[in-house]
Amino acid sequence: MSRILIIEDETPMRTALADVLEGEGYRALTAADGEIGLRKAIEEKPDLILLDVMMPKLDGFAVCAELRRLGNAVPVLMLTAKGQIEDRVTGLDAGADDYLVKPFSTEELLARVRALLRRSRKQGHAPTKLKLGEVEVDLARQTAVRGRKPIHLTAKEFSMLRLMAEATGEPVSREKFLDAVWGYTSFPTTRTVDNHIASLRAKLEKNPDAPRWLKTVHGVGYKLEGRMKNEE
Repeated sequence: MSRILIIEDETPMRTALADVLEGEGYRALTAADGEIGLRKAIEEKPDLILLDVMMPKLDGFAVCAELRRLGNAVPVLMLTAKGQIEDRVTGLDAGADDYLVKPFSTEELLARVRALLRRSRKQGHAPTKLKLGEVEVDLARQTAVRGRKPIHLTAKEFSMLRLMAEATGEPVSREKFLDAVWGYTSFPTTRTVDNHIASLRAKLEKNPDAPRWLKTVHGVGYKLEGRMKNEE
């Protein structure tokens, strides 16, 4: 039974979400504000978090960012009444895995929950650390460094690296990137994938024009080369 933590300050919404999830066979844990939610996320170790953005004491962005800073890779689905692009970007850059704007249907919520839990189970034995020449990437903590100098990667760039790491040297198609990283409710193009790969190469490769680690597989997509290992 998957355990899902609901961090939501509005009691009717929190109760409704818990009822929906328990009706589908999940175990629902709840928290009424960000501080309690962060503590429960650390202590209870849920399989998934439904995280409201606008909350007293500690908002959803801060909760998610702190979890990622601590190396907690629990999937986070952000719930908010805000629909502006900049708010979605802020949430995803804070480390959220997906974003759902209120009001939403029960069917869409449950579909997102199932997708995130499936993705999380697949990642259970995936590499968590990458060594790409002078660059070291920690996928669990979402950090990257060259020597001692930090490299800023976005949440989507970490997701793309994680997807390629899970493929263990096999190419990942552009369509797979779009489905797994952007989600079925977004409408990016395959060119979006190419642009993000170019950004990753600029940040990680010594010579982006002749990449050693992020390889193009013509007619298919991209693959990752380098040393990969699980958390010890």
